Amino acid sequence: MSVSELLLLEFDEEAKKTRATLERVPMDQKDFAPHPKSMPMGKLAAHVTGLAGFGMTILTTPAFDFSGAQPQPTYASTADMVKVFDENAAKVREALNGLPEHAWTEDWKLSFKGQPIFTGKRFLAYRQMFLNHLVHHRAQLGVYLRLNEKPVPATYGPSADDRMGF
Repeated sequence: MSVSELLLLEFDEEAKKTRATLERVPMDQKDFAPHPKSMPMGKLAAHVTGLAGFGMTILTTPAFDFSGAQPQPTYASTADMVKVFDENAAKVREALNGLPEHAWTEDWKLSFKGQPIFTGKRFLAYRQMFLNHLVHHRAQLGVYLRLNEKPVPATYGPSADDRMGF
């Protein structure tokens, strides 16, 4: 199997788990934050939704400077957010499926106003800056859900909500 084929299997699983988490985000509690330094739930969920677009950038460009990024959108409903996530995930899946093997070892750079944040091979940018980042913030959303008495979906085995029959 090629690198892209292996990563596609992983991406499909992580996208499915992320979608299940986003589906449970209560937009009527979008301003909830567990700590003053924490992002509000709506903003965190929007960030997770947009990360697939960032994955697409890593797969299709040699570099990205955050200073030119569009502001993060806000969503009126959970359904709107999930729809955008699905659209972004489909684009990442298509790009992954068509990425030539040599592209994984090409240099990739992330910066802000020209100052480097990450410089390395596209493979590491994809895994560290996109997929690990997505999983990290999805886990944070799981904590937010728990703190708001919302059922947390299974990720790497059943959640307490699955075992309790919610």
